[in-house]
Amino acid sequence: MMRFGAAAVLIGATFAASADEAAVRRMMQDKLRGGGQLESVQKAPFADLYEVVVRTPDGLAIYYVDSRATVIIAGQAIDAKSGRNLTEERQRKLSAIKWESLPLQWAITTVRGSGRRKIAILSDPNCPYCKRFEEALAKLDDITVHILPYAVLGPASVRQAKAVWCSKDRAKAWDDLMFRRIEPRPERDCDTPVEKLAEFGRSIGASATPTWFLESGERYSGAMPLDQARRLLDEASPLKR
Repeated sequence: MMRFGAAAVLIGATFAASADEAAVRRMMQDKLRGGGQLESVQKAPFADLYEVVVRTPDGLAIYYVDSRATVIIAGQAIDAKSGRNLTEERQRKLSAIKWESLPLQWAITTVRGSGRRKIAILSDPNCPYCKRFEEALAKLDDITVHILPYAVLGPASVRQAKAVWCSKDRAKAWDDLMFRRIEPRPERDCDTPVEKLAEFGRSIGASATPTWFLESGERYSGAMPLDQARRLLDEASPLKR
């Protein structure tokens, strides 16, 4: 009798959860008509909430909905004890891609030391945050930096990115432009991947510059202090023993 009762409770709880999830899904699909695509609905690992993932033109967005499907919460969930941003961590996991899928054949690549740490950056030549981040990374040894010219801040960015690509020494031309504002004067015209990179960035919802990826595939955006970036790089590209 005890076993039967426990089983009945378990089945009832599972059915209720399924019913709640269905109600959340129906409500969100109704709200999203004509704007956004519902990607997933699942129980959140905290509170009596469901995590709802929606694909928008700007990428993936996370919402939280109560089990009765009466309230939609748009915001960040912070662990009160540790201070971890649970929404941000989940966003990175959802938006992670395979490192091998990045179009590194279109990158301007610099290797220092062993090149152990690896990072790929969608960077616009007129983005001050890109400049700040790349200046910080320039202080690191044992790193491979792949710059993917993501010229999205205007016609000047497109012109400059193409000029860098057609230069004899692309890495030097990029650094001169980013750090010293010396525009490249290529001796030739050439085919460039600038438009293809813009299309690639849009396809993955890269709405900010810089958008950057670690070897683990995790995605970040914006400039980051060097100490924090170094820790993430070391975790994603550990020293092989």
